[in-house]
Amino acid sequence: MSILTTKYMGIELKNPIIVGACNLSADSQHLQKMEQAGAAAVVYKSLFEEQIQLENYQFEQEKAGYNERNAEMQHIFPDIEHAGPKEYLYNLVEAVKSVNIPVFASLNAVYDETWPVWAAKLEKTGVAGIELNFYHASDSFDEIEQQLIARRIQIIRQVKQVVSIPVAAKLSPYYANPLNVIRQMDEAGADGFVLFNRLFQPDIDVEREEHIYPYNLSSPDDHRLALRYAGLLFGTINGNVCSSNGIYDGRDVVRMLLAGADAVQVVSTLYKHGIQHVARMLTDLEAWMNTHGYHSLADFRGKLSQKMLKDPFAYKRGQYVDILMKSDKIFRNYPVV
Repeated sequence: MSILTTKYMGIELKNPIIVGACNLSADSQHLQKMEQAGAAAVVYKSLFEEQIQLENYQFEQEKAGYNERNAEMQHIFPDIEHAGPKEYLYNLVEAVKSVNIPVFASLNAVYDETWPVWAAKLEKTGVAGIELNFYHASDSFDEIEQQLIARRIQIIRQVKQVVSIPVAAKLSPYYANPLNVIRQMDEAGADGFVLFNRLFQPDIDVEREEHIYPYNLSSPDDHRLALRYAGLLFGTINGNVCSSNGIYDGRDVVRMLLAGADAVQVVSTLYKHGIQHVARMLTDLEAWMNTHGYHSLADFRGKLSQKMLKDPFAYKRGQYVDILMKSDKIFRNYPVV
């Protein structure tokens, strides 16, 4: 029997497949199905700054309208333990209790002070670790990348100071040099890196002339960027690498492991094929290992990383140039009519 165990954020998982943060994880029955299908861990749906600030603001405004109507009427509303963001924490506690696999929290804040305060609150729910979801889509011409990076590094340090559980950084690829950013975060103490965040972008309905927000599921080919960076990072940092985006089947898992990833996160393939698809992915992974004579993931993880390859150009521009020089091959598969 193949050994599928791996480590992510220093935690031993029974296999490399983690269900990424999504609405599916908000349902305890779905969580139990994920565990039954073989998922090694689950990232609970993200807690966003907008939820923390907006829900608090709206609720306080609603309460304030009835406060102090007379000298004896200081609080018409009782304190509601599970309202707003507190309800999120309550539901997260229930999620952790509902399964026997690790449940990770996901936090996406805006204000610097929110990160450590809410990371500490998330730890108290019993989660195995926290994913700092550094979702950031710049809309300002004046924003300076180095200042943004410095803030992210400081946030990791602050969070690590207030929690005792492992902390991962989930990043977008939109840095001038993602490798340098990851190295700095690794030195700051991040225990893992999720590559990469899938940013939700608006679209435009040209008939109604208005913005629309379609579901932004990944496509199978979207895994290539994460594969490249897994291959570049293998053997160079202390933190674990978790590849995300466009991982649809067992062969995609194999690809990421060969490049050097320690684990993968899946979401879109579960929406398209159902939660039970995790079991099929694991079956395909194990079948591939048996066919190629591998007993454990350690036997081949990173085999095709930059560190392990003799070809110095596999992850460099030379590969791109080589593809361009052989571009006529595309006509064999896509003949021009």
